[in-house]
Amino acid sequence: MGKALHDNSLARQGQLAPAAGLDWRKRISDHVAYALLVYTGVQIGVTMLMVKGSHGTIMPYFALVVLVAAIIPAARLFEARWSELDDDAAHDPALSAAFARDVLALWLCALGLPFALAALFHGVELLLG
Repeated sequence: MGKALHDNSLARQGQLAPAAGLDWRKRISDHVAYALLVYTGVQIGVTMLMVKGSHGTIMPYFALVVLVAAIIPAARLFEARWSELDDDAAHDPALSAAFARDVLALWLCALGLPFALAALFHGVELLLG
C-alpha cells in the first residue's frame, strides 16, 4: 500500500506518466482510420446515387478520384500533428480539448464532405449539362 501511495503522489506531481490507455497518437490514428473507412463508404454510396441520376457523364467517377487524390493526404494532416508528439505530451491529459476539437473536425469532414462534393459535382454537371 505504501508503494501505491508513493506512486499516486508522484503521478499528481507529474513525475509518472498517466495510465497507459491515454495515448493521443494511437487514438488519433484510430479515428483517422475509421473516418477514412466511413468516408469511403459514404462517398461510394453518394457516388452510386449520382450515377443513377446522371445521364452517362463522367462527373460521378471524378468524385471518386477526389477521394484518392485529396482525402487521404488531408486525413494524414490530422494525424501528423499528433503523431509527432513526444512520449510525455502523448500522455498529457491537458491536450484533451485540442484532441476533441480535431476529432470533431475530422468526423465532420468524413461525414459531410461526401455530400458537399456530390453537391459540387452535381452543380458543375448542371452548368455543363
